[in-house]
Amino acid sequence: MSDTTAGLLQTGLLIAALAAAYRPLGTWMAKTYTDEKHWSAERVLYRCIGVDPDADQRWPVYARSLLAFSAVSLLALYVLQRVQQHLPLSLDFPGVVPDQAFNTAASFVTNTNWQSYSGEVTMSHLTQMAGLAVQNFVSAAVGMAVAVALVRGFMRSKTDRIGNFWVDLVRGCVRILLPMSVVAAIVLVALGAIQNLSAGTDATTLTEGFQRITGGPIASQEAIKEIGTNGGGPYNANSAHPFENPNALSNMFEIFLLLVIPVAFTRTFGLMVGDKRQGYAILGAMTALWALMVTIVTWAEVSARGTAYEAAGAAMEGKETRFGEWASALFAVSTTGTSTGSVNSFHDSYTSLGGGALILNMGFGEVAPGGVGAGLYGMLVLAILTVFIAGLMVGRTPEYLGRKIQAREIKLVALNILTMPALVLTGTAVALGLNKAVAGEVPKDSILNPGPHGLSEVLYAFMSAANNNGSAFAGISVNTEFYNIGLGFAMLLGRFIPIILVLALAGSLARQTPVPATAGTLPTHKPLFVGMLVGVVLIVAGLTFFPVLALGPLAEGL
Repeated sequence: MSDTTAGLLQTGLLIAALAAAYRPLGTWMAKTYTDEKHWSAERVLYRCIGVDPDADQRWPVYARSLLAFSAVSLLALYVLQRVQQHLPLSLDFPGVVPDQAFNTAASFVTNTNWQSYSGEVTMSHLTQMAGLAVQNFVSAAVGMAVAVALVRGFMRSKTDRIGNFWVDLVRGCVRILLPMSVVAAIVLVALGAIQNLSAGTDATTLTEGFQRITGGPIASQEAIKEIGTNGGGPYNANSAHPFENPNALSNMFEIFLLLVIPVAFTRTFGLMVGDKRQGYAILGAMTALWALMVTIVTWAEVSARGTAYEAAGAAMEGKETRFGEWASALFAVSTTGTSTGSVNSFHDSYTSLGGGALILNMGFGEVAPGGVGAGLYGMLVLAILTVFIAGLMVGRTPEYLGRKIQAREIKLVALNILTMPALVLTGTAVALGLNKAVAGEVPKDSILNPGPHGLSEVLYAFMSAANNNGSAFAGISVNTEFYNIGLGFAMLLGRFIPIILVLALAGSLARQTPVPATAGTLPTHKPLFVGMLVGVVLIVAGLTFFPVLALGPLAEGL
């Protein structure tokens, strides 16, 4: 079987699996967030945290609850890393240094999972399980809660209530993420991923040396890191490591896991607003962008020109021979399009055009199909912008799902869309332009590949951080005080500023009185709207990032 045939078959099977899961999972999530009854286990949790699960919250209260929970999580994870050497299952690892502990805490609390360390020699088993894995669940549930709150803004009228953050958080973990992760972990163990509490195994290397390979609860963390679009991983090689991703079948299963909730959430949206066609429209736009980027990156890697590339038959540098270029490109596009950050190949070794496409894929705003929850609310924000632009074209007040898009709503949308580019471009400019030493190091000294590729590495780092993606080009030394602190703040601001704006938008929409559709209302469930939405995403990202992409990956490629 040729590589092309195998690649097309893998892609087809992936799409078929997602289609099979779309209806049951999307329906279950809609039922989860609209169910008026609480499970017994959930009531116990509510009593433990002291909240009334039947109390609706105004959007400022919802936001304060979310921020307070995230702040406590940030502090707890920071402290756990600092004192891990004094706790059980420490593996004799020392405590994590302050700047790296801050970076890691910010990373996992914001669902970014950026890692400036090697997990197998830095984090104890207890830190991995009680700290990082727990945040994999709750940070993902936070994103899902925000998406549901925005959907309620379209569902409700003449009220300032958008739900209860604590109920949405608990239900996302208990009813969706936890059962899915248990099943997925069992499947991964069956496929060859390891699951133990081993301190390590001594292996003989090819040069007759010895290397201690740390074990751990790998399959369980691998499951939630993909299902929650978290990324990161116990090993520095991430999903290119055979303990995390043993074979081609596990590779396809992991791609399925990181896509399935963002895809199914569009059905949840359609069911909750009472019009499944609206969910199909959002899914159509997400699918078009994903398919476009898969095509571009696969072409760039398979058709690479150059002596080394042509001798190998494709751009195989940095890729696992277990997976090849097709499965690597499919994983790369899916992970950069879902704010996951998990990788089965090293993006720094992709061709310049292939790597540039991955940067642009994040530049879309992580909406194709985006992270759990974050992808849906990001695309809905862009859908509001699309109907606003359409309204300007025909000279009438734009409407979306029975809500008028007025000055307040469009200001919130504009601020949301501008936040990520401002963080990315400002951070990149400071890292490249700062000539003074920070903690004894000049930021530009971290660049190991000067020239256009070095610019791409810095751009990728801040793009990944501000978009809460977590993957890296890896050809840059980011374990410095400047990058640990700078990227940490980029993650926090890139996560919570948009969340606050989205919750404010939800509150604004919920206060409105629905307006009936008329002959002049733009149908937002038809192919015309889907095409306009895709065009807006491409134009917004293109106009914002084309200059810097031209100086980096495009200059290198040409």
